[in-house]
Amino acid sequence: MRKFSWFNATALTFGFAFLYLPMLILIIYSFNESRLVTVWAGFSTKWYGELLQNEQFLDAAWVTIKVAFWSSTCATILGTMAAYIMVRSGPFRGRGLFSGMIYAPLVMPEVITGLSLLLFFIAIGLDRGVVTIVLAHTTFAMCFVSVVVTSRLVSFDRSLEEAALDLGCTPFDAFRSVTLPIIMPAVVSGWLLAFTLSLDDLVIASFTSGPSSTTLPIRIFSAVRLGVTPEINALSTIMIALVTIGVITASLISRATSIKARADERAAEQS
Repeated sequence: MRKFSWFNATALTFGFAFLYLPMLILIIYSFNESRLVTVWAGFSTKWYGELLQNEQFLDAAWVTIKVAFWSSTCATILGTMAAYIMVRSGPFRGRGLFSGMIYAPLVMPEVITGLSLLLFFIAIGLDRGVVTIVLAHTTFAMCFVSVVVTSRLVSFDRSLEEAALDLGCTPFDAFRSVTLPIIMPAVVSGWLLAFTLSLDDLVIASFTSGPSSTTLPIRIFSAVRLGVTPEINALSTIMIALVTIGVITASLISRATSIKARADERAAEQS
């Protein structure tokens, strides 16, 4: 086994410091007493209170939560359906094109995705607003859900479905009563991942949003142009906390899914 050398440890330390030290500094200065974000004047939580009085940020936060909820829900439904078709349908005409269309947003630059969706909405005459942002976020979040659910369906023991069918269940009843409860942790994990991706998206939302549908990342980006304020530090800290909680929860659910899948496989082998 290759040893973990001092060079690897140093490179890893500098890499993590480069990624996370700025966020740590931002979190620390969100509790700064002074209005000057670069001068420490003591510990205080007053900027979080000031943030709750800022109607522009509150309105943008409400729009962001609505968009994240509906887009992650739609992405979860469509992504689960796409994953089920890819795993269970077998070879069919157009399978390569279908899978390519599902996974294209994974490698497509967000600028290209946002611009193409903007041109599409203009072409069909759809006014930009919350609906267009939801559609845009559903488009790029669906592929992430599909990847998560596919990994669970691949390791799924199909003999459980076959047993349900032998007992008189229809294919839909077997999916609803057997398959869906077993893959539900992966579905929930995909929903949380899609919610997190929608929560902090800036590029695609900036192309597809309208005057009355400004999301929180867009509002923060616009405010930063005039200078960083303690309220922005506090708001960014809250967003970092929400995204971190979502990612950790999705990881724990995914891990629990993998452990349960291995346990099911061992039980099936013993039986």
